[in-house]
Amino acid sequence: MPFRQAAMTPTLRENIYTLPNLLTLSRIAACPVLGWSIVHDDFYLATGLLVYAGLTDLVDGYLARRFNMGSVLGTILDPAADKTLMTTLTITLAMKDLIPVPLAAIILGRDVLLSLSAFYIRYITLPPPKTFTRYWDFSIPSAEVRPTGISKVNTALQLLLMGVTTVSPILPFEISAPLQALQWVVAGTTIWSGASYVFAKDGFRVISSASTTKTRPPPPPPPHAGS
Repeated sequence: MPFRQAAMTPTLRENIYTLPNLLTLSRIAACPVLGWSIVHDDFYLATGLLVYAGLTDLVDGYLARRFNMGSVLGTILDPAADKTLMTTLTITLAMKDLIPVPLAAIILGRDVLLSLSAFYIRYITLPPPKTFTRYWDFSIPSAEVRPTGISKVNTALQLLLMGVTTVSPILPFEISAPLQALQWVVAGTTIWSGASYVFAKDGFRVISSASTTKTRPPPPPPPHAGS
């Protein structure tokens, strides 16, 4: 029976309690403080938090590669931390009239669409049974996110724009002209990267089906001649 066969299939699990994941979560936890500091014109604190976010991003990636601490959850948390940081900066900087509202709408609109897509991909790739508890149990991997090339460039340019914009109020010189040019570039790469996810064929990799193939027992050896 299909239900009985699904129940007997072993569930793939992984260790999600790793130092890289903890560092990534700390970046996410720092975002509300970052937003508060920008709204209250404390750009020195905001700059310090941006430096912390950048350093932890480098360190968690190094630890994951160097000590084999990578996880499927990490491939989800890391871009989620970037998007949380980007959303916090986009909203608060737009509130302070440091970036144009139309640019903020483009950035946030793309992220909302990609987030909805991620929820859908999680559901369709989750191995059965598809329950609410299993959906939110991230020790059960289902799909690995694979960012496109232009999305990596776009993320870097967005972070550059937000970082420079955050630091600009405490700089002793004017940089409004270069910032305006960078805003136009980021608007273009944001639209381009959003379209790339729509048309990309390898934006994510299903984990469950691959693991099922790996855990399948080997076929029995052929009988010896004459037995």
